[in-house]
Amino acid sequence: MYDVIVIGGGHAGIEASFIASKLGCNVALITMDKNALGRMSCNPAIGGTAKGHLVREVDALGGAMGLLADRTGIQFRMLNKSKGPAVWSPRCQSDRKLYSEAASKFIGNCELISIIEDSANEIIAENGKVLGVHCDSAGFIPGKTVIISAGTFLNGLMHTGLDSTSGGRFGEEPAAGITESLQKLGIVSGRLKTGTPPRLHKNSINWSILEEQKGDDVPQPFSFRTPLGEFPYLPQIGCHITNTNLEVHKILEKGFSRSPLFTGKIKGTGPRYCPSIEDKITRFSERDTHHLFLEPEGLDSDLIYLNGFSTSLPAEIQFEAIRKIYGLEEVEMVRPGYAVEYDYFPPHQVDLTLESKIISGLYFAGQVNGTSGYEEAAAQGLIAGINAGCKVTGRPELVLKRSEAYIGVLVDDLVIKSTDEPYRMFTSRAEHRLLLRQDNADARLGKIAFGLGLISGDHYGSIVERQKLVNDSVSLFNKIKIHARDINSLLNEKGGSGIDAADTIAKLCKRPEMNLSDLIPLIKEKNSEEITKLTADPVAMSQVEIELKYEGYIKREYETVEKLEKYESLQIPLTLNYLTLKALSMEGREKLNKIKPRTLGQASRISGVSPSDISILLVYLKS
Repeated sequence: MYDVIVIGGGHAGIEASFIASKLGCNVALITMDKNALGRMSCNPAIGGTAKGHLVREVDALGGAMGLLADRTGIQFRMLNKSKGPAVWSPRCQSDRKLYSEAASKFIGNCELISIIEDSANEIIAENGKVLGVHCDSAGFIPGKTVIISAGTFLNGLMHTGLDSTSGGRFGEEPAAGITESLQKLGIVSGRLKTGTPPRLHKNSINWSILEEQKGDDVPQPFSFRTPLGEFPYLPQIGCHITNTNLEVHKILEKGFSRSPLFTGKIKGTGPRYCPSIEDKITRFSERDTHHLFLEPEGLDSDLIYLNGFSTSLPAEIQFEAIRKIYGLEEVEMVRPGYAVEYDYFPPHQVDLTLESKIISGLYFAGQVNGTSGYEEAAAQGLIAGINAGCKVTGRPELVLKRSEAYIGVLVDDLVIKSTDEPYRMFTSRAEHRLLLRQDNADARLGKIAFGLGLISGDHYGSIVERQKLVNDSVSLFNKIKIHARDINSLLNEKGGSGIDAADTIAKLCKRPEMNLSDLIPLIKEKNSEEITKLTADPVAMSQVEIELKYEGYIKREYETVEKLEKYESLQIPLTLNYLTLKALSMEGREKLNKIKPRTLGQASRISGVSPSDISILLVYLKS
């Protein structure tokens, strides 16, 4: 019998199986193709706005995605650098083939993980407790816990125009039986839709006239465990930008009568924040153009991913329209875009641990919970894997708060709000995003990871040491002053106003025109051991500057979190029957009984639960 059975070898399945094995569990990873682990179904990239935060947090908790991205990235960029540090987000263009190969090698080297090449077709449970899974070839496989991370494969159906083919990804069969078995166990399912753009041949593109989008001059790795001296591991290359135009839009509109999206052939709801090109020109009809990004699928690949042109229109319409795009006039379309419909399970049916509220020991992670994106999937896989492993080994479960991590925001949103369309993470979803920056993920989550045994003592020691350096430096710079005569010429040079008397480094650093690196050479104590140590650590240096520049805002965020903590820490018994609390509003009773919140804070975020309902609950809980 296995401690943990993971169904699906995508990004959620990789994190779930890897992290559960780190907790000492014997893991069975069931996948239809052992060579397809971590295969990027859509764009060959990791990270992006808010998604990069998730990758950093997965890494801080001992996960795999950051390490794999660093090993196989061919362009690294920090997005939103012109804005505040709360929204800086790392992203990398990945080599699609190398990423999957690295993932397969990574999982294959884990002694406690057995990769079973098979298709699971039934979840076996009895008396509200999971017993294992049934597979096409292996038959019954017993397990103490089961994690479903099947991505888009559950009854997957691919659409190009009016042509439909069964499959969860191009060239791969769907998975049948799991949804039906879960429905028999009382779990509700639904249908969602996602899509992918055409792939183009790189040698048929007129690169010379296109705008190049380069990576950062000094790329930063995702993983806190990647040695900076060895990074980046692969040659770095550029991407390119082009645009649609009115002629392209008119050609695409010719195919609307044969669009599975508009004819009603596709029943599943598509992603609001990653719409198809036909969706874009319909919903934003006032726009004459949309940005497109030409992204290479790998160093040795001839395929180019046309980011921004996701579509399920007929192949000939796709081809005709693409050839009217600047730089693509002679392009060769290697494969048309397509949409894929798949089964998912509305996530109000899981707890904050991602364990089913109906079947004990059964966990859901990734697109089966209604999310989109590799990074959201990996974050859920990590949480499901940790909690399945903790359940088996008798450790306390892990629930991250919204004030602790973007992962906490993600899971809380899914459970409380559920979703009827593919969920995507944004920085705007996090109330405390200035505290949840991508640069401090290890400082926020390192203690939790070390306590669970997910990171080494040496690594945790380095986290503690850097945080001490940051704290001590902030304290020091609130004391050290620079005299007016030593800085006024620099202030004037940078367009700022001069000062009349000496001022602290902390106060001077708050000026928008000043950087910490400008100020340190003016400090008399610049050769002190502490400052020398800080300037030798660019990560710590950046964190100190952020702490100084945004000191007041950060302090207010912590005060807000502290005020809200009384609600977040007030536990509600999961067995409470809200239908018996007649003082609650009818809608409040129904929503609370459906979702079963863990805390009063969580209950307050449920749509339909009024402030008066929360007051009544507070009185009831105190009594």
